[in-house]
Amino acid sequence: MKKLLTRPGTIIIILILLGAGGWLGRTYVFPPETAPDYVTAKVSRGDLESTVLATGALEASQLVSVGAQVSGQIKKLYVSLGDVIKEGDMIAEIDPSTQQNALSDAKAKLANIEAQLASKQATLRQAQKAYQRQKEMRRLDASPQEDLENAEATLAVTKAEINALNAQIDQARIAVDTAQIDLNYTKIRAPMDGTVVSLPVKVGQTVNAVQSTPTILKLAQLSTMTVKAEISEADVIRVKPGQEVYFTILGDPDSRYHATLRAIEPAPDAIKDNDDGLADNKAVYYNALFDISNPDGILRIAMTTEVTIILKSVKDALIIPASALKTGPDGESYVEMPGKEGTVKKQPVTVGLNTNVKAQITAGLQEGDTVIIGAASGASANANGPRGMRF
Repeated sequence: MKKLLTRPGTIIIILILLGAGGWLGRTYVFPPETAPDYVTAKVSRGDLESTVLATGALEASQLVSVGAQVSGQIKKLYVSLGDVIKEGDMIAEIDPSTQQNALSDAKAKLANIEAQLASKQATLRQAQKAYQRQKEMRRLDASPQEDLENAEATLAVTKAEINALNAQIDQARIAVDTAQIDLNYTKIRAPMDGTVVSLPVKVGQTVNAVQSTPTILKLAQLSTMTVKAEISEADVIRVKPGQEVYFTILGDPDSRYHATLRAIEPAPDAIKDNDDGLADNKAVYYNALFDISNPDGILRIAMTTEVTIILKSVKDALIIPASALKTGPDGESYVEMPGKEGTVKKQPVTVGLNTNVKAQITAGLQEGDTVIIGAASGASANANGPRGMRF
């Protein structure tokens, strides 16, 4: 054993082991102090917006259902789905046979009554002469009073019959006008400029306009589209006409379409089905409306839109994460900033627009300053003090 300890190599090994043991002991018993570990962020400049988000759908600025006002068989269709047409263009034609016959019948009845009127007017002239003659003879006491009274009665009856015929003529003329209008209705024309977006009928199909107006086609103006966005009752009190708005569509989420809010409907859609305006699920939404130009026809009916309504915005503002803000006992706002040798200093600030994600700082900080937004993962464990000797 004595020999072993006197060997130089053995002595070196023992010294190395003793040194390592001392280092490990110091590390575990007296761990080195570490600087506080924080998550920080730089004060930067940028634009900031306070917004309301909503989901909406695109609609045509005008959508008209063009219907048939008379019954009959579709004889011709002059348009196809997707056609762009002008106001007054011919759309369809219904077989006019029934309406032509009705017009001819109405004209014949009118002519018959007019002939009766002409005959009765001749009778009136005779009755007037007979009355004048009886009146003169009675003055001369050449005829009895009864003959004069009969002549007077005949004259009065004839006048009444003429008045009745005149009334019948008025009715007959109305019938002719109505029949002519019905005949005109067999030629269906476009009520406005637009695009044919629905064409539910075919040539040869019979339409019945007696109980309801059958739709021949739907015509939409697509050069300008309307977005109808659903605003929750929690947000609607902050939204008003004139606010800036932009939206994206699912097929092109990188492109923004900008517009101005035009109106907010005074009642929710649920009022259409319930008098109290409440839907079965009790969720209440109000429609916000705005228009957007669509010269290229990219926007289509029923497309889903992700809408952003700008309540307030600032440009080129000093911005920090909202999580860095703290509130003092007197309600004052401040942030914490890293100090020297691991210390933390409190810096009072004045807050402008706060979106709860980012906040504008109007006083107290400069661009490039560092603020503490929280403790890094594991920092709290390191802050509990020495871990002590392990056994």
